[in-house]
Amino acid sequence: MFGLWRSYQALMGRYPWTVQIVTAGSLVGVGDVISQQLIERRGLNQHNVRRTAKMMSIGFCFVGPVIGSWYKVLDRLVVGATTSAAVRKMLVDQLCFAPCFLGAFLYISGALNGLTPEQNAAKLKRDYADALISNYYLWPPVQMANFYFIPLQHRLAVVQIVAVAWNSYLTWKANKM
Repeated sequence: MFGLWRSYQALMGRYPWTVQIVTAGSLVGVGDVISQQLIERRGLNQHNVRRTAKMMSIGFCFVGPVIGSWYKVLDRLVVGATTSAAVRKMLVDQLCFAPCFLGAFLYISGALNGLTPEQNAAKLKRDYADALISNYYLWPPVQMANFYFIPLQHRLAVVQIVAVAWNSYLTWKANKM
């Protein structure tokens, strides 16, 4: 396990952007597999591989690049590694970024699932508030620890590891018709 971590760190040193994007896409995919198998209990024969591929594409093309970029912007907006700076980063992240990101994630997944704009708007109206409230139960303490203890280049990976459970919930929520 330690060797795997060292390899990951070496790759992060050489190709940080690519590794962050691949990590995000892969872990969104893992979240969808967990959602289908443990939450929805589909069984391997009924697993929707296309859905997992769609969710992974959202991870690769949206989650990884957007969150990776956001952490760089946030580090420039709120400078420092003190407890006070971590609290400010968490508040900006959760009050400004999270609501927009969550809405965009749900909208993109609805569009990839073939919903019309009207159906997608109705789904967002139905699911967004519940998802945002659930977000506020999980992410503030995670982000406090992330912003205080974790170096910038590893924040997306830490978030994505915690997000395996979150992604399982989100992919279930995003694909619940």
